[in-house]
Amino acid sequence: MNNDPDKKVKSGIVALIGPPNVGKSTLLNALLGQKISIVSPRPQTTRNRIIGILNGTDYQIVVLDTPGIHRARSPLNLEMVKIALDSLADVDAIVFMIDVTFPLPEKINNAAEYLTKAGKPVILLINKIDMVPRDNILPILQAYQKLFPFKEMIPASALLKDGTDLLVDKLLSLLPVGPRLYPLDIPTDSTERFIVAEIIREKIFLLTSQEIPYSTAVMVDSFQEDEQRNKITIQATIYMARKSQKGIIIGKKGNMLKQIRIAATKETAKLLGARITLKLWVKVQKEWTKDARFLKELGF
Repeated sequence: MNNDPDKKVKSGIVALIGPPNVGKSTLLNALLGQKISIVSPRPQTTRNRIIGILNGTDYQIVVLDTPGIHRARSPLNLEMVKIALDSLADVDAIVFMIDVTFPLPEKINNAAEYLTKAGKPVILLINKIDMVPRDNILPILQAYQKLFPFKEMIPASALLKDGTDLLVDKLLSLLPVGPRLYPLDIPTDSTERFIVAEIIREKIFLLTSQEIPYSTAVMVDSFQEDEQRNKITIQATIYMARKSQKGIIIGKKGNMLKQIRIAATKETAKLLGARITLKLWVKVQKEWTKDARFLKELGF
């Protein structure tokens, strides 16, 4: 790969946008060949915009993974939708994602309106085609042709990396020529603290049920590196919206919190290539999803 930072290449910014739980984070991870964005089977896992940087010999695609667009009521959810829509302002192209299990276009809220307003070329990506017979896909494509003048319509399976190479080729045809926007050696602009907090939150999504994951926020309080011993000690706080939820996430004799810590420690060690000591605390931040000051502390 040419390491000349001034070399002109196909270079631009692409937003992944669409309803919740259609596989945007899975697609970003598949494109990068490594896990940057957390995933779970539950909708609205992604809360902030995550940047992934895809480098090739003659291109750099900066991919924005955004929260799912949905009918929002709480300040947190309203902010998530705002983050997604605001991401369209400065991009060169948009990938609008749905999946084969999702309702047809008439059920998607204002999609044509916000895609038209963005004024950028849009590729439709129909994800999770591995879940249905191929014959089921053509009627979906035909229905979405009436929604918006998409530049391309690509059936894909992000999980199996089916269609991802075609997506990259089509995106490159839409991007301008210019300098790389980021150095070649970084896959994301997210800090290690942010990624660790997201990993902890992902394990909460995977290990707890009902409203618990949606009532949870995570902040990394300290991140101490010991380079000589290749060891990192991390202290983080899990915030719950209500006092009654604190006991649930700690679990009987601390068992649930222990499971979360073990799972997060294992993945963090793999990501950072170091021995990890992870210490977790649980605190109540009453109705934090409606607290503008606290949301700002979380980075919204």
